[in-house]
Amino acid sequence: MDKEMALRTDFGRAIAALLLTCGLAGCGAEPEALPTGTSLFRVHMETAGTGPASGRLLVFAESVQVAEAEQSGGAPVTAVDVNPLAASKVTVAARNVAWLGQHRSVVIDGDDLAFPSRYSNLPQGDYYVQAVLDVNRDYNYRGRSAGDLLSKVVRIHLPMQHPEDLVLDHVVPAKDPWHPGTVSPDIQAALDAARPHTHLVDFQSPLLTGFWGRRIDMRGWVLTPPGYEDGHQSYPTVYYTQGFGGDNAHAVPVLARIYAAMRDGSMPPMIWVALDESSPTGTHEFADSVNNGPWGQALTTELIPSLERDYRMDARASGRFLNGHSSGGWATLWLQTRYPQIFGGTWSTSPDPSDFHDFTGPDLYAPHANVYVRTDGSAWPLVRDHGQVQATFEQFAKLEQVLGPYGGQMASFEWVFSPRGANGRPMPMFNRYTGAVDPAVIRYWRDHYDIAWRLAHEWPALKPDLDGKIHLYVGTADTFYLDGAAHRLKHVLDGLGARSDIRFLPGRSHFDLYVQGDDRQALLKQISWDMYAIARPAASRRTSGP
Repeated sequence: MDKEMALRTDFGRAIAALLLTCGLAGCGAEPEALPTGTSLFRVHMETAGTGPASGRLLVFAESVQVAEAEQSGGAPVTAVDVNPLAASKVTVAARNVAWLGQHRSVVIDGDDLAFPSRYSNLPQGDYYVQAVLDVNRDYNYRGRSAGDLLSKVVRIHLPMQHPEDLVLDHVVPAKDPWHPGTVSPDIQAALDAARPHTHLVDFQSPLLTGFWGRRIDMRGWVLTPPGYEDGHQSYPTVYYTQGFGGDNAHAVPVLARIYAAMRDGSMPPMIWVALDESSPTGTHEFADSVNNGPWGQALTTELIPSLERDYRMDARASGRFLNGHSSGGWATLWLQTRYPQIFGGTWSTSPDPSDFHDFTGPDLYAPHANVYVRTDGSAWPLVRDHGQVQATFEQFAKLEQVLGPYGGQMASFEWVFSPRGANGRPMPMFNRYTGAVDPAVIRYWRDHYDIAWRLAHEWPALKPDLDGKIHLYVGTADTFYLDGAAHRLKHVLDGLGARSDIRFLPGRSHFDLYVQGDDRQALLKQISWDMYAIARPAASRRTSGP
């Protein structure tokens, strides 16, 4: 945030202190009128059965005109929330709350820590606002999740003349991913069919437990193919990782679709292991990290051997495959290049940057590198849609900073890639105020996690176990400009004379890469048959997809 954004007036401080001291009773007086431009919200909790809570308090505001225009059929506005893919559309203010109980209030100043601007700088007019207490402090990763406290959407007028009251009177309920209640009968039938063949993974890792000094579990699902329970043969196994924001619940509909495809013969019979790579710091991407711990080692030396003891899996490299998208795509590309003897190939789609010369655009190795502005002073874009920029790198990073210090995409990169600082936290790759890149941190990133750099410098040793195992798909219109790094990776591999299969799908974005016609799984079906051909070369082959 700009330094000005972090300031509040002395008068605002005095009013805030008064309100905090008096609570809802207001010391027996009506709220005092505030000068034009003062943006205080008084938030209190009135949720039956809820004890005292703490967390990150967020207040969202959106123009009434804009919010109502987006509602179909004139439906009422029931939620005001940010969208990182359109970072500046909704204004959000934040503060940490150490304790909030029923019949108590806390004040948040919309001019203290806010994005994209202070509340007092918003155009005059009517706005919808909503408060959220993020009790798990994971809004950057999960958004509104089970246990968070919400207020109703309230209409206010800006500039404010007195503190506005917002009441946290709703708890976000936990959801059953197997019975979401908002899907068609056909989708629910697919979920019901897959559930008996989907088994929870909840494995305590000795390595990770030792690193953190407390119990750490590795979670996921094992999906067995049709006929598994009635036979004795082993099956090839696919280790599937999700993109940023994914977790065990998000994997359920994916596995249901895979089971349906195996049952109708459009995908071959294989065991699928959906790995949950979410953590309090974002996504650990199964990389061995000085901040997150040895996740790659734990996967390859602990979890996979345990699963192969419990299930009839092909316990050999030619029967272990990797597939993942986005951050999961980087994870699978990393695992294949870091542990080439373990896996028989990765099919990574739209992976996060594999060559830091193009980190969604910016060259992190350039002299005086900056992720916010180019050398000509123009802003680095980060999100695009049909050629139109939706958000810049700076907007994305500063929104993340307001939502909280943990779990965001940029912070997640640092928890995986960065050295640990003197304060015990990962060292920031770039200055959040200016966008300036820290070259010392980038040298560490390069030496440990730049996949293209590692391949270029270690190819003679890697080639016997890795050659021909890298498969990568990305759209030429990738939403996050990830095609740039993929081009660089291909250039490195081609220069080494390596056998690889890197494809650029014309016009495809980050979110429609797998689609062909009406089939949203077309690419996944093709990938599964390519894997099966390696594990079972004598089997008949079906192809589907681009």
